[in-house]
Amino acid sequence: MPHKSSPLPRQFDLIAFDWDGTLFDSTAIITRSIQEAVTDVGGKPPSDQDASYVIGMGLMQALAHAAPDVPPEKYPLLGERYQHHYSQHVHDISLFDGVLALLNGLKTQGYVLAVATGKSRRGLDDALQAVELKGLFHGSRTADQTAGKPHPQMLHELMHEFSVSPERTLMIGDTTHDLLMARNANCASVGVSYGAHESAAFEAFSPLYIAHSVAQLHDWLRLNA
Repeated sequence: MPHKSSPLPRQFDLIAFDWDGTLFDSTAIITRSIQEAVTDVGGKPPSDQDASYVIGMGLMQALAHAAPDVPPEKYPLLGERYQHHYSQHVHDISLFDGVLALLNGLKTQGYVLAVATGKSRRGLDDALQAVELKGLFHGSRTADQTAGKPHPQMLHELMHEFSVSPERTLMIGDTTHDLLMARNANCASVGVSYGAHESAAFEAFSPLYIAHSVAQLHDWLRLNA
């Protein structure tokens, strides 16, 4: 009878997750909200691919990249229109199937769990008000309180807060911005292919693994984290 694989000795102490497209199924809503906001201020709406590419960046950085024909003086209005459209759909967003079981399992095993996201502090705090998420994360950092990805400040601050070295820190995300941030912080990374970016682009950043579902991510973490 074949024997089951046994977990390796623990490799990591701190596991940091991106939010949108990694834990929360929000990619389509963010993409649509960016397109609608650009149209509102008179710009040419980006394609689905171009709009989804900027997910994970800080809001102003993302909108400027997605709307190169919109002048900088319109960025505040662009941001306001994005927030308006996003707020119309915010209650449509939900956790990917299996995420709660994954997070609860990791916390029970004693990992320090954190969020490193391009969302605003207010946006993340609103999302974390969900009853099922209360108390799951030990810490979090957002782009507006640190620096947008791929700058490593979010991870540097989380590692400092919990006294964890880069070698014992794992970043998990659905974009190249997440994986490059991990590299810039000298941390290991895992990519997930069910979010904003095509997984073919991940290889350049040498992730330890690319998960094609939450179930695959859960299995890999159980055996390798």
